[in-house]
Amino acid sequence: MNKIFSYALMVATVGTLGMSVAACSDNDDDNNTTSTTTLSEQEQMMKDLTATYVNDVVFPTYRGLAATTDQLFNELVAAKAKFQAGTLTQADIDQACETFKTARSWWETSESFLYGAATDFGIDPHIDTWPLDRVALAKSLSNKNVVRELDDLDNGGIDNARALVGEQQLGFHGIEFILFRNGQNRTIAALQSNEDNEDFSGYNVSGADELIFACAVAGDLRDKTFQLEVAWLGQAAPTAHIERVEECEFPVTVASSDDLYYGANMINATQSGSTYSTWRRVMSTILIAGCDNICAEVAGQKIGQALSGEDPDYIESPYSQRSYFDFLDNIRSVQYALNGTRSTTAVANSVMSYLKKYNATEATTLQAKLDAAIAALENATKGTPFVLDPQSANAKAAQDAINALSEELNTAAAWIAEN
Repeated sequence: MNKIFSYALMVATVGTLGMSVAACSDNDDDNNTTSTTTLSEQEQMMKDLTATYVNDVVFPTYRGLAATTDQLFNELVAAKAKFQAGTLTQADIDQACETFKTARSWWETSESFLYGAATDFGIDPHIDTWPLDRVALAKSLSNKNVVRELDDLDNGGIDNARALVGEQQLGFHGIEFILFRNGQNRTIAALQSNEDNEDFSGYNVSGADELIFACAVAGDLRDKTFQLEVAWLGQAAPTAHIERVEECEFPVTVASSDDLYYGANMINATQSGSTYSTWRRVMSTILIAGCDNICAEVAGQKIGQALSGEDPDYIESPYSQRSYFDFLDNIRSVQYALNGTRSTTAVANSVMSYLKKYNATEATTLQAKLDAAIAALENATKGTPFVLDPQSANAKAAQDAINALSEELNTAAAWIAEN
């Protein structure tokens, strides 16, 4: 099973839940908010925490993601040139591997707000589908015409990656396959030889071919993260990133709004043009469409598919063996969304502080479930990598803790909707 199908099914389920939670309070909120300029104390706090969430969680995450994917692209282009000149060093490869892991962490800590541009423009499946189709990749890279087109970065090589290479070969995991094996950085010796993965048998793919592919795919990855950044930040994104997105002709505004960028659309909730009619609808989006969505994906799909034996090959980041680190970053994404900052401590204008003020018991319970999920995943990162033992006690403990967090997120969202 590929991620495109399972993610679409999950979004449909979560979206239905999110609408039902929001609907509980729309009438009350419309009476108190959209029909008058006066906000209740709770609505004012919702408005303030929304601005903090967008400005201090979403914006810096997408800025970091865009910057590091740009860095990764440039490092891989330099590595390809050095390889062709015979001057590539292991230090060059190791640096690209570290940059990849940093970019990967930025992406995984963005997954509590996939409900926005990442979903609307199909960016999530485009850059983060697994398992990698190695047979298709072997066929692509054994075709010298394909490799030649991918290599010409100045004349459509990156666009060719989007056109010539299937979605199950693009994105983070295509690059991961080139840079990592068995949890280790690729070596110079490996890149100087032909690819020896069993799915490449008989295809005669060289390390030089793989680096060409990695550069083109990294350029595509960079472009799509630029699109995410511009879609949320608008004109506050770096000029060079805006210009590249315009060159690619990528859409960046909310289709059903008055051409608002995603950040402005959320911050301007209840105002003319915004797709958010009430502040409680915003809270539902953050908690259900955002936080609970990624909890459901991690527990039910990312861990659940392999843990249950339903699909043993449905394992994220198998070549770097960093699945548990991905999962941990996903739940830290929830933590940051709740705290209103990319930190372990909640700021004054945050969902967690809102709950502490108006329902301290629920805040305490939610915090405990969040801490337990993070602790379970931190423990898992110290043990056997998920790909080597996907049915371990660590995997089951993490799944159980994340499911408990998911249940509490729904409880908190329902209370906010009704109070």
